[in-house]
Amino acid sequence: METLLDKSVAPTMKTESRDNERALRILMIAPTSFFADYGCHVRILEEARALQRLGHRVTIVTYRNGRNLPDLDIRRTLPIPWRQHYEVGSSRHKLAFDALLGAKTLQILLTERFDVIHAHLHEGALIGLVLGRMFGLPVVFDFQGSLTEEMIDHRFLRRDGLFYAPLRRLETWIDHAVPLILTSSTNAERILVDEFGCNPARIRPLPDCVDLATFAPATEAEGAQRGAERQRLGIPADAAVIVYLGLLAPYQGTDLLLQAMRRIRAQRSDVYLLLMGFPNVEPYRLMAEQLGVADRVIFTGRIPYEQAPVYLKLGDVAVAPKLSLTEGAGKLLNYMALGLPTVAFDTPVAREYLGPWGVYAERGSAESLADKLIRVLEDRAMQRHLGEQLRQRAADHYDWNHAARQVAGIYMEALEGYRRRKTPHPQIQSVDQR
Repeated sequence: METLLDKSVAPTMKTESRDNERALRILMIAPTSFFADYGCHVRILEEARALQRLGHRVTIVTYRNGRNLPDLDIRRTLPIPWRQHYEVGSSRHKLAFDALLGAKTLQILLTERFDVIHAHLHEGALIGLVLGRMFGLPVVFDFQGSLTEEMIDHRFLRRDGLFYAPLRRLETWIDHAVPLILTSSTNAERILVDEFGCNPARIRPLPDCVDLATFAPATEAEGAQRGAERQRLGIPADAAVIVYLGLLAPYQGTDLLLQAMRRIRAQRSDVYLLLMGFPNVEPYRLMAEQLGVADRVIFTGRIPYEQAPVYLKLGDVAVAPKLSLTEGAGKLLNYMALGLPTVAFDTPVAREYLGPWGVYAERGSAESLADKLIRVLEDRAMQRHLGEQLRQRAADHYDWNHAARQVAGIYMEALEGYRRRKTPHPQIQSVDQR
């Protein structure tokens, strides 16, 4: 059966040769307001684009809200009248969104043919497991962190609350029910094995990656544009600039970053923070005023992913104050690819990506974060050295083109495993025939 993607994308799609691999039809389930320029959205986007470059056909089914992208086949659910804006993080409204997502996925599977379901997040995996069994399709689960731990980080769930135990059991069941799991970090693999008792043989680490051509260090030719952008934002030409791009929330460390800016401002009045992201812009603007740093913090609001490199190149140093111990941290790879020296809270994921070239602050300490940022800002030679090493590390280990080939191989493994499970053992078959 011919799909919309077959008609509109396939004829003009640029493909690369693949050793004995056939083009696959992939249904990605994305239980989020895709595309929204942050976090898991970027992973979904770059996976889909890289797979399409290899000649595979990708259809993404997602929530009603979100930004459409011209090169992707995106199918959306029906709207919910009482909830018109983007869903960020945990919300009771996601129950309705996920029910509609399941219905939309069912509708697509009834009318089109696919080879594999690529399910993002636990909600997507649950939908994929149910419908994959109905339609005879293998499911690959893209695990990007613990469901219950994320809810706790977002202050939506309490560990001692009524719903924690049943949700934890559901999460564990999903983790064990899916035949193959992709993890966005080796720390996530460790969580699945140590905390949820998953078999390591079913886990395939696939770290977040980065588009090295798009996120490339600033060149001398871009100097004039960089100066003009700084001037437009009200940043003096001789100022030192810290850049952050991502969600604004307590579990992302935004409160601590603003507190660190108060300490930095007391020592270096020439330092500015370019704080890019959403939601909660107005509450954090008020916090900056209360901390006395409003004149040194520039809020841009949401930055489209396509413009992220332009804004990040305005910085001298990048910061990643995320507190979560279970979620990924894809923004680190954008910083690395741009050659930005990076200060992060000391978490397993930060160390996995940045390696020996990251500068690590004590997790949860605004004072430590401020001191590490000042240390890097005051040493130009350190900035250059760390930036060069981080760019090289990104090029060596975190390229989406290489990762897409890994994903395609995992799809073929999932298909073969599904066939084996569906093929009766010869002895059992002979008994049935008798």
